[in-house]
Amino acid sequence: MPVEAWISLVVVLSVFPLMALSRLGPDVILLGAVVVLLTLGIIEPAQALGGFASPGLFTVAFMYVLVAAIRQTGGIDLIIRHVLGRPATERGALIRLVLPVVALSGFLNNTPVVATYIPAVLGWSRRLGLAPQRLLMPLSFASILGGTITLMGTSTNLVVHGLLVERAPELALGLLDIAWIGVPVALVGLAYLVVLGPRLLPVRRGPAEAFDNPREFTIEMEVDPAGPLVDRTVEEAGLRHLQALFLVEIERAGNVVSVVGPGERLKGGDRLVFAGTREGAVELQQVRGLIPSRHGESNLEKAYSERRLVEAVVSGECQFVGQRIRDGHFRTLYGAAVLAVCRGGERVAGNLGQVRLQPADVLLLEARPPFIERHRQSRDFLLISPLNGEARPVHEKAWLAWSILAGVVALASLGVLSVMNAAMLGATLVLLTGCCSVEAAKRGLDTQVLLTIGASFGLGAALESSGAAGILAEGALGLAAGDPLLLLIGVYLLVALLTELVTNNAAAVITFPLVMAGAESLGVNPMPFVVAVMFAASASFLTPIGYQTNLMVHGPGGYRLADFLRLGGGLNLLTAVVALTLIPVIWPF
Repeated sequence: MPVEAWISLVVVLSVFPLMALSRLGPDVILLGAVVVLLTLGIIEPAQALGGFASPGLFTVAFMYVLVAAIRQTGGIDLIIRHVLGRPATERGALIRLVLPVVALSGFLNNTPVVATYIPAVLGWSRRLGLAPQRLLMPLSFASILGGTITLMGTSTNLVVHGLLVERAPELALGLLDIAWIGVPVALVGLAYLVVLGPRLLPVRRGPAEAFDNPREFTIEMEVDPAGPLVDRTVEEAGLRHLQALFLVEIERAGNVVSVVGPGERLKGGDRLVFAGTREGAVELQQVRGLIPSRHGESNLEKAYSERRLVEAVVSGECQFVGQRIRDGHFRTLYGAAVLAVCRGGERVAGNLGQVRLQPADVLLLEARPPFIERHRQSRDFLLISPLNGEARPVHEKAWLAWSILAGVVALASLGVLSVMNAAMLGATLVLLTGCCSVEAAKRGLDTQVLLTIGASFGLGAALESSGAAGILAEGALGLAAGDPLLLLIGVYLLVALLTELVTNNAAAVITFPLVMAGAESLGVNPMPFVVAVMFAASASFLTPIGYQTNLMVHGPGGYRLADFLRLGGGLNLLTAVVALTLIPVIWPF
């Protein structure tokens, strides 16, 4: 094997454990790998940057704008309101939930679909008296299954198709061509979720129950009008650096001061709300001028226009992961106070300031209203769900946004325009018609996904140009004894394994040149292998880290890894059997 091939192979193989184990984002790791390959002369600048000019990447970007328009106009909320209803049984509820999610995810990025559904499903389950654990994981899995129905269902499908068209334009697929495999896979998967989901998923406490009683994690005191704290600042009163408590808000004359700063002056009769344990009350009893609150109702149960109560799911890329809340100065950075932390369905007990955050932790935050829009697209949080005072979206233009999306689908399906041109036209129309503001479009662009896709092309180019792809393909052919069906199964299993550890886009793009080299060496049609890459990259049912929607439901559902293995293991096997059976039938070798 040439030296260039060895270097390419070492760099690419080092990327996978880094993405699986490091807190660095996949975009940073992949871009770093491209820089290394470029510096060592393995790839040329045109190859390193070629992914950023890919039609697949631009198609993904335009689709993000279309999804932002549907979300801003309340299009998804409108559907949720009409389809959930009041089913009589748990399985009836599952059917009402998963069918529209599959349909939506066939044409919209599933991350915003799931993000919009989660708070609605939590409220719906409470009204019906159902355990949200029986609904949230099927919600995520249904969105993944829906993404396999069309080319625009996932960014991975679009990117792999872009690679295919760039290499062999005559093999281009229509928008709905993969539905021959995607629809059977989705139907079998949904039947599995509806029949076995209620049996395999537990009923367990979640954040809703853990945060239900504010008096369990807050203490309320009042400033004695005749005491020494009147007209003193929070800092001067010694309330800024308490050991086991945080001062999160002050109620004063029917209004609230949220996320209290050290310079805030106290007034007689102020009602102070502290977050922490009941044991922390000992500290407050030692502060002269504070008396126990005489109000029966918790202040957090009241609605104020000046503040919001928010549940936020911590991302694996949050800069506070592994840090204690107090040491990280969470309140200073985000302008929000942590009231409680839920992990694995249970509220984390003990000194709140000493809690070290972990991915998928659910935080109950008190924040000012701008916090929600400011951080909704933040990498630090997978999901931000307001618990009170949420502004309802205006639905007047929802029909227009849906009509534009339907037009994009029609133009691409009928072959009038390519998928990229149709998506570009649709993105332009939603901006011109006011369905989506420029600011919302910018926020809707997932730059991490776009950078990951662009950088992955550079690694794929290195494997191909250095000869490593051809050599690895020859080795794979040897293991498969030259049998294309065995090679197809091997490709599916490899990509499915990688996508559980790293991002599905990276797994698909990096393995694409290996797949094409293997098909060329066998002298067979590459299409079965390309389609297998698409489906295997979406087969992320085993772990919460395999797919972003899995991580999004992990915290709110109070799930554990064993829950994903129990329900997702069978689904992984079932979808693999269906896909590998049908792919060679639709696209013969």
